[in-house]
Amino acid sequence: MAGFSWFKKKTTDAPSAAPASDATPAGVAQAGATQAGAAQAGATATAGFTIVEPTKPGSETGASTTNGGSRSFASRIRSMFTGAKFDAEDLSTLEDILILADFGVLAAAEVVRQVKVIAKAEGASSEAELKAILVRVLSDALDAPNRALNLDGPNLPYVFLVVGVNGVGKTTTIGKLAKWLAEGDWQVVIGAADTFRAAAVEQVATWAQRAGAKLVAGETDGQDPASVAFKAVETAIEDKADIVIIDTAGRLQNKQGLMDELGKIRRVIEKNARVSETLLVLDATTGQNGLVQAKAFAEAAGITGVVLTKVDGTAKGGIVYTIQKELGVPVKLIGFGEGVNDFAVFVADQFALGLVGQ
Repeated sequence: MAGFSWFKKKTTDAPSAAPASDATPAGVAQAGATQAGAAQAGATATAGFTIVEPTKPGSETGASTTNGGSRSFASRIRSMFTGAKFDAEDLSTLEDILILADFGVLAAAEVVRQVKVIAKAEGASSEAELKAILVRVLSDALDAPNRALNLDGPNLPYVFLVVGVNGVGKTTTIGKLAKWLAEGDWQVVIGAADTFRAAAVEQVATWAQRAGAKLVAGETDGQDPASVAFKAVETAIEDKADIVIIDTAGRLQNKQGLMDELGKIRRVIEKNARVSETLLVLDATTGQNGLVQAKAFAEAAGITGVVLTKVDGTAKGGIVYTIQKELGVPVKLIGFGEGVNDFAVFVADQFALGLVGQ
């Protein structure tokens, strides 16, 4: 996992996509392109859709993620022990802290039980020793198989469907993911299928500019999201692009009609390409409500992974433990800031270190 090299395009395993015209493919021609923005520089109208070609962007600062660099995020996570005294003599204090960090009552009790067993076996008693044991217990619990994004197989493009309720950071996540993939020489197309919110296309266009991705959007507000998704995949096939990332409208888990729309989008996409990943974006600050969302989307959309956002502003990271334990769905990616480079693969031991404050 060091260096996160699996993001690098695997030209030996999959057909090569057509190379971009610039060494650094990027940038929607004009940030904030809208459905009606076909007249803007770099945008063309094609039978009811706006397609905005990538142009070379300005430089972005930050470590490379695909060519040997890594983005450590442990220091960006707010420790659950901030302002709380850890009582090494009475582990009920630890249990209370874990519950406040959204591990849930049963999960917190299980973590404390494991810490007690290991501490007794190793003769550990100091606060530092117990925290080190806690990091080990959490690392083991938070680790999960199938954490890497599904970028394998001979048939391009790979399609990522990104789902989640409004306000969790879906659009930001799409931009960061597209930028990261571009650093690994993947050619990315973004489909702006959130057609029901006026500002949604403008927001995703801004992120597409920063990421260096081609943008496909509808020309009218409320246009059928499935048609936009279909056009995005079609465009990627024509361009011999590698990956399509589909933005969807913020879905309320109790709105069955909106959930049904996700099923329609998937069916339309799969006329031309398979959906490689369905990524659920969750806001870490929502705590146990995130579990409710995860359960609803797991049932309705068949999620394959979770992206946890806004982890730098909360100590409520226990939701990761609960989601993975109850749903068996791995947290694959993590967002921890507003910058385009504030993004990383989820690494269990880093996350545990951040939570414990080691």
